[in-house]
Amino acid sequence: MRWRGLLWCSAILPLLPVALLASATVEGRVELPKSHSAPVQAKRYQIVTKGGVLSTQPPLAVVYLDGTFPEPDSLPTKQVTQKDLTFIPALLPVRVGTKVEFPSLDDTYHNIFSYSPAKRFDLGRYRPDERPVPSQVFDKPGLVTLRCDIHEHMRGLILVLNTAYFVMTDTAGHFRLSGLPTGHYTLKAWIDSKTTREQPVDLKNGQTLHVDFP
Repeated sequence: MRWRGLLWCSAILPLLPVALLASATVEGRVELPKSHSAPVQAKRYQIVTKGGVLSTQPPLAVVYLDGTFPEPDSLPTKQVTQKDLTFIPALLPVRVGTKVEFPSLDDTYHNIFSYSPAKRFDLGRYRPDERPVPSQVFDKPGLVTLRCDIHEHMRGLILVLNTAYFVMTDTAGHFRLSGLPTGHYTLKAWIDSKTTREQPVDLKNGQTLHVDFP
């Protein structure tokens, strides 16, 4: 009976899409901006503005593979929590079509809204025990700036991407993206609201490619 199973596997493998059989890895480092001090009144908040540019503090980047990929059957729900009058995480990368919930762990009201072109919404004022948890579906690529109408110092960022392949760097700028489809793509590094760097990559099956963004 074992030989029948082997024959079945041999027959079905050629029918599978190449992307399912092949994968590659990209790792490297993004040169991040030097950390700078936030205004005194907002030192505990991770999103700061310098010259009209929104960025994380300490600096972080999102590295992603740009290209055309199949639409997923479903996407996991993500969360941006409000705790100690700040957004956690301060920066959340998601794929287009992702639902994001905004639970509050603070003993106060919040009112999350955005005027960003990629997503305009206003959740209204809500209590920590609000049910269902207020949420939004992010259906357009781009950067969304989160704010709170009650606590004007609060800032958060959601980077909506048209790709399933993305990862955040650590604070030293290191990243690793695995399980990537083979082929020719563009690898991009989002650094802040005004800075995205890119490099072409040729991904081969079983390959680990090293890419740095100076």
